[in-house]
Amino acid sequence: MDFDLNGGNKRVFNRLGGGGGSTRPAPPTDSRQKVCFHWRAGRCNRNPCPYLHRELPGPVPSQGPGGYTNKRVAEESGFAGPSHRRGPGFNGSSSNSWGRFGGNRTVTKTEKVCNFWVDGNCTYGDKCRYLHCWSKGDGFSLLTQLDGHEKLVSGIALPSGSDKLYTGSKDETMRVWDCASGQCTSVLNLGGEVGCVISEGPWLLVGMPNLVKAWNIETNVDQSLTGPVGQVYSLVVGTDLLFAGTQDGSILAWRYNAATNCFEPAASLNGHTLAVVTLYVGANRLYSGSMDKTIKVWSLDNLQCIQTLTDHTSVVMSLICWDQFLLSCSLDNTVKIWAATEGGNLEVTYTHKEEHGVLALCGVHDAEAKPVLLCSCNDNSLRLYDLPSFTERGKIFAKQEIRSVQIGPGGIFFTGDGTGQVKVWKWSTAPTVPTS
Repeated sequence: MDFDLNGGNKRVFNRLGGGGGSTRPAPPTDSRQKVCFHWRAGRCNRNPCPYLHRELPGPVPSQGPGGYTNKRVAEESGFAGPSHRRGPGFNGSSSNSWGRFGGNRTVTKTEKVCNFWVDGNCTYGDKCRYLHCWSKGDGFSLLTQLDGHEKLVSGIALPSGSDKLYTGSKDETMRVWDCASGQCTSVLNLGGEVGCVISEGPWLLVGMPNLVKAWNIETNVDQSLTGPVGQVYSLVVGTDLLFAGTQDGSILAWRYNAATNCFEPAASLNGHTLAVVTLYVGANRLYSGSMDKTIKVWSLDNLQCIQTLTDHTSVVMSLICWDQFLLSCSLDNTVKIWAATEGGNLEVTYTHKEEHGVLALCGVHDAEAKPVLLCSCNDNSLRLYDLPSFTERGKIFAKQEIRSVQIGPGGIFFTGDGTGQVKVWKWSTAPTVPTS
């Protein structure tokens, strides 16, 4: 799915090159207390450098009118507790700590993977000015990569208790991978582009044009759920309902009937004017993000829209809940943190700015159980941020944009990119070397 910005014909997911050089400033009187300008730009080559290669701690930002400091109020408003998918909660007093060390400053980076190294014929070796690795940062490493898809990977699912990994792609196939060997054991030709993939219990659920395919991986029973108009871009399960976000802007719901072993139509939620790109369930609420630039909050009790959030200025690409907060990202280059007010409505309490459009969010815990946000951008990178400070701790690179991020057991997580590659990563407690 290609999105245009400002009504133009330019594809937003184009590959971006590195920046040029600049003139080095004269050293200050006390260089030990100055942060290196060229280190901030990602191109300092002096060793040793007289300037700091780290950020100085900044002042704690004051709370704005949308700030939220009373966790009890959030709990009473129904916006509390860990989410059930792609965003484990964290504990502690974090409501006044968003961006505490990073602030709203955007750090310019010029890292770029060497195209010749990717093709296996770079002659510069260690002297190459570009990166010869797929990641930088400590605490995680690449385990393996899974090759086979020919187009963008649009969904990754690892059913609970299963020894198989399922990946869906725009190449109109589902691939099944053996978790022990990393080998592809089967390829399912679906006859339509895969828009999303999730698993719930024994069910594997796949969004496709004009339908949702449901497979029971234990009994091999399958069902086609009709009703969607256009591509199904997002799926989520809330209480006893399966929700699907569709290209025409509607959200369809089905209820599973255990007696008949079938999904039955239950409701249609209308309100968005363009495609529903992302869905998330948390705290008895359904959250939907759309190409119409809005987020809608729906009550799971009566399936009525109770609030519409309009702070983003472009497509809302991904939503997750974390602790008592809602996190959203958009092609407007921002990640917004929403908190509940005393009246129960959500307001922005912090905005993190990127240099590029943000495609996907995923909340994880590292090997030391610290909360980390995985943030995919359309410069073909995925950034790893400590929360709630938004301090960058690493970066993952890809040949094309990373559109799928999924958590696995035992400190494993998966990424899928626009070329069809799936990479498997693992958190570690020991320092790691760049992965190549």
